[in-house]
Amino acid sequence: MRRCTDMDLLDFSDCKLYFEDALPAEAELLIAQAASDYGDPAAELALLRANLLAPEHLTVLVSLYRYYFYQHRLDEVLIVAEHAKRVSARHLGIPNDWRQIDETQLGSAAATSFGLLRFYLLALKAESIVLLRLGRIAESRDRLNKLAALDSRDHLGAAKLLEVVDEFQTENTPAATPSITLAIA
Repeated sequence: MRRCTDMDLLDFSDCKLYFEDALPAEAELLIAQAASDYGDPAAELALLRANLLAPEHLTVLVSLYRYYFYQHRLDEVLIVAEHAKRVSARHLGIPNDWRQIDETQLGSAAATSFGLLRFYLLALKAESIVLLRLGRIAESRDRLNKLAALDSRDHLGAAKLLEVVDEFQTENTPAATPSITLAIA
């Protein structure tokens, strides 16, 4: 079993990726239709119909995620990301709550499907980035801290992103306002 510290989360050579799973033909057509209708309300409808046909297929969920992300509908992005994490966690045999995942569970999940584990971790990072954009810094930091703890080599960049968040917060924290004492002469 691979240990988390031994995993190269950037090595895609020996694993199956989410988009390689067979997608029902009708759902595939709906995703293609959504791409051609992008910018039109029909695109979202096509993606939602694809989601009804294959609600746990990661290709459908990634398509919905991207649609909502590029439409700046970040609350919907979080809903889709959470669902994708739940689907992945179930297949990997890890807890639904990312806070409960430890290195041993990660090693077991890697043995089950390294590609799906990477997907799960990247979904958690994506969720963190969306939370940052929504100004929910503490929630984002919690996720990034967990990712950094699980990815000691920082292949996913969570530790680096935490540095950027910390630097931004430091630069934008108002300094103590100097007090002014007026003396009457």
